[in-house]
Amino acid sequence: MEKILPLIIAPDPILKRISQPVEKIDDELKSLMKNMVKTMYFQQGVGLAAVQVGVLKRVLVMDVDYEIDENSNHINHKNCDGVHVKNTNPRYFINPEIISKSKNDKSYNEGCLSFPGARAEVYRPESVVVKYLDYEGKIQEEEMTDLMSVCIQHEIDHLNGITFVDHISRLKRDLIIKKIKKNSQ
Repeated sequence: MEKILPLIIAPDPILKRISQPVEKIDDELKSLMKNMVKTMYFQQGVGLAAVQVGVLKRVLVMDVDYEIDENSNHINHKNCDGVHVKNTNPRYFINPEIISKSKNDKSYNEGCLSFPGARAEVYRPESVVVKYLDYEGKIQEEEMTDLMSVCIQHEIDHLNGITFVDHISRLKRDLIIKKIKKNSQ
């Protein structure tokens, strides 16, 4: 049974640490990934890196297409934890690496579950080719564009100890951190 994991919130120093490669895909790792997906849906994010739930492994999950199910009417909320989504297509990425990037950059207004309420324009390559292991441990290589490209780059950054605010000016970054600290008191 999947569970919602607590999020690591900035400026927690673990977010600056580099995640370690996964050596073995086992039931424990698969359980972690399922819990990460449930956590991502609960928090209404489109991507989540393991470091954001305190695990320093090179694992991330994404789903850029799902929808919140406003019409979820059922009696027993014990098993759902209030997670009501539809059109789900969770994706699992183990040891992902970007093997090529487009020359053209594009800006996107990014947010991050570890930076609640914060958003900023970030410039990233328009498309990327990513090599990774899927949920079953099979090697995959895929070109990603649009929101998939933004999301995978954002999440791989997390695995390398980089957050989206590292891509913006120091002044804007400091303001975001100050606001998050204030709101967490």
